[in-house]
Formats: sequence, structure tokens, C-alpha cells
Amino acid sequence: MMIEHIWPHIAGVLTLAISLVASVHVLLTKKNARSAFAWIGIIWLVPVLGGFLYITFGINRIRRKARILRSTIAGVSKKFDLPDAYVYVDFQRPSAQFKQLSRMIDKITDLPLLPGNRIVPLEDGDNAYPAMLKAIEEARDTINLSTYIFDNDRAGEMFLGALKNAKERGVDIRIIIDDMGTRYSFPPITRKLKRLGIKAVRFLPTLTPTWLPFVNLRNHRKILVIDGKKGFTGGMNIREGHMLGLKPAYPVKDIHFLVEGPVVRHMQQVFAEDWYFCTGEVLKGKRWFPEIEPVGNALARGIPDGPDEDFEKQLLTFHSALTVARKSIKIVTPYFLPEENLISALNLAALRGVHIDIVLPEKNNIPVVQWASFNILEQIINENCRIWLTPPPFDHSKIMIVDDFWVLIGSGNWDARSFRLNFEFNIECYDTGLASELLQIVEKKIAAAKRLDLFAIRKRPLMLKIRDGMAFLLSPYL
Repeated sequence: MMIEHIWPHIAGVLTLAISLVASVHVLLTKKNARSAFAWIGIIWLVPVLGGFLYITFGINRIRRKARILRSTIAGVSKKFDLPDAYVYVDFQRPSAQFKQLSRMIDKITDLPLLPGNRIVPLEDGDNAYPAMLKAIEEARDTINLSTYIFDNDRAGEMFLGALKNAKERGVDIRIIIDDMGTRYSFPPITRKLKRLGIKAVRFLPTLTPTWLPFVNLRNHRKILVIDGKKGFTGGMNIREGHMLGLKPAYPVKDIHFLVEGPVVRHMQQVFAEDWYFCTGEVLKGKRWFPEIEPVGNALARGIPDGPDEDFEKQLLTFHSALTVARKSIKIVTPYFLPEENLISALNLAALRGVHIDIVLPEKNNIPVVQWASFNILEQIINENCRIWLTPPPFDHSKIMIVDDFWVLIGSGNWDARSFRLNFEFNIECYDTGLASELLQIVEKKIAAAKRLDLFAIRKRPLMLKIRDGMAFLLSPYL
């Protein structure tokens, strides 16, 4: 009887304590006023359940958990015996804006800008895969490959064959495939790699169901390094959809890049850190980090990004580039969900007279992302900012060009998943020649695209606007 009388008071005290603790956590950690206000409202208006919802969905474990997971690599780069070429390079172009940009990115990432690089665009798998396979066939010492998706299909078999030949020649091979990325085909390619005796690991194995389309802490990087000297990176996975000449059922356009010169060391360092995290093995010494002679004129720097010590480096790089733009900005991306501060930066650039072209796929492979994107495009379209929709096949390319000189390439998209939830790798380049090549590619895409205007956005049926608005509520996790 005593417990029956006391229990309501105990429950009331616990409910109050849970609400107070959760509210204090919100006040200390949430830097967005609207988000903080919303969570405090839920916590107090829905006692107990509100606190549980906040603990489950409101606390950003992603950054904290990733830091814990990646904490084992702290100081590992010091074990890599990196060459003396890791020195700051003075910017040679007379334009003050790009010198300013390079200094800002110096502060964002701890990797230096390096001279003497050559970066070659490779459109679609029909051009990229032969170059990558040729490099694998010519490998004499080491091969490091990191990819989000490595499908067990016709493209996967081509790479598997080349890797098998390299293994038989005595080449030392390391492969990282994201755990979710292994599930796009069955049986997973990892089984065949294991049978061949090739060292391959899954990045962050998870029990998350295969059908769940979005999970966090995924390694979205695409890095291939041959003998520590030749690299390939960009947005292209290993799957036959990229080989348009094969007439795949689900064709995907994309662009990848051959990278030569000292910046390949940045690619190798990022791979080595991920490999250490996955296996505990340290890749160090001249074998993995050989001296690299200059081969071109591009200044370049790797920019790793992820929900760990590299948190928001891609986002800050985007901001920096938009800030210094004076004439033009070209953006090609498959997923465009910029947050408010990026939208403001784009609008301010347009107000300065910068001409902005944003190229998006007309039909996205993830419909909910496109719906959410349409909810915010009205805030961006204006006299100086044009949106272009490219016809099928789906275009997965990722390119940013500022003032016909600065270029950003890599795996990152313009969405929260790339900004905060995935591990990404990009390269910034200061090179008129590369910018010119990519401008031709972008202009070709624009020539085949149709322009989206405000009238088309505003005349959407009410139900579509509601659908798009509801999809936008999910944008922090898309």
C-alpha cells in the first residue's frame, strides 16, 4: 500500500528530472534556435516520451560516435614517414582572391597546397574504367582501393580479373569497401576477393537492414592509388551502370579523374588512415609513400571530410569558394540540398553580379531527394542564378568551378549527408587548363538541359508542393 501511494510521486519526480536533463542538454548543444525551441517543446509537451525521442533522434551521436571510432588513428599520420615535400606552397597566381581562398582552406584542412600536379577528367565508365584497369595491370608494388560500391557484375568482374592478375604478380593489395556498398549486389564481391586471397575489408560493418536506404557513418570516398604515385578519384563507384556502352538496365553518367603528382600522397594518407582504422595495420615508409616528381602545372590539395576530426571541412570549403567568387560559379551535382547559410552565400554571390549555373538531373535516382530539393529552389533562382535539368540517363557527376580557374572535384554532394554524415574525399585545384576542360564538359551538359524557371516551380500542383515540403523535413538525413 505504501508503494502505491508513493509511486505517483516517484514517477512525477523522474519525469521532471528527465525533462530537465534533456532540456539542459538541448540548451548546451543545439546551436540552431528553432531546433532547440522545437525539441524543448516536444520534451515538455510529451512527458517522458519527448525525452526518449530526443535521446533517440535529437542527440547528434554521429559526430561523437565517429570521433570515438576514429580516435585510434590519432597521431597515426606521424607514423607514415611522409616525405619532406609536405611544405606550404606560395600561391603563384597574381589574383588576390585565389591567394585568399588558398589561405582560408589552409585553415580548414591540415594538408598543404602542393604544386606539380596533373589532373585529367575521365567521362563515364567507358573512359574511366579502362584507364583504371590499365593502371592496375601496370602496378608493380602496391594497389590501394577504397570505394563505396563494388558490385558483383560485369564491371566488378573486370576489376576482379585485373586485381587477380596483380596479386599473382606479387603486388600488395589493400581494398576498403563500405559495408552498405557491398549490399547493392548479391553475392557480395567480398566473397570472391577473399577466395583470391586479396586483403579486403568492409568499412564499419552494420546490422542495419539492407532495405534501409539511408544509414550514417558511411565511407563514400572513391580512391585508387597505384604504387603510391598514380591516383584516381571522383564520384564513380564500380558498377556496370557507369559503362554506357554496355547498355545497362540503369545507366548512370559520371566523371572520374586521373591524378598524378605530389597530391597523390594526400590520397594515400587518407586511405592509410582508413585502413588503419579498419585493420590496425600501419602503412608506412617509402613503399607506400614514395617520392613523387612534379608532372604538371596544377596546384592541388586533398580535402578529407567526415563526421570526425574532419567535420564540415567540405561545407567550409564550399563557403570559402562562394565568398571569393567574382565572375562565375558552375556547380554540377546529383543531390542539391544546401542549408540556409549556403543558400544565403549563393544569393549574396548573385547580388555581387556573379553568374551562377547549377546543373541537376531532371530525374533523380532517389525521388525523395529531388522532392526536397524542389522545395528550396525558389529561394535560389534569380536573374544571375540559373538551374538546369539534364535529361536521362541520371547524372552522378560532381564538379564546382569558380571564375574559370578554381576547381573542386571528388565524392562530395551538396547535401547534409555529405556535409555531416558520410566520409568524403575531394581535391581542390588551381589550374586554368583543368578548369577549361571541365567548363567544356559543363557547357555540353547545359546545352542538352532545360532551364527551370520560377514560373514552373510556382505552378506545381498543391499536392506536389505538400509532398515536396514533407520531403524537405527529412533533408538533415537525406
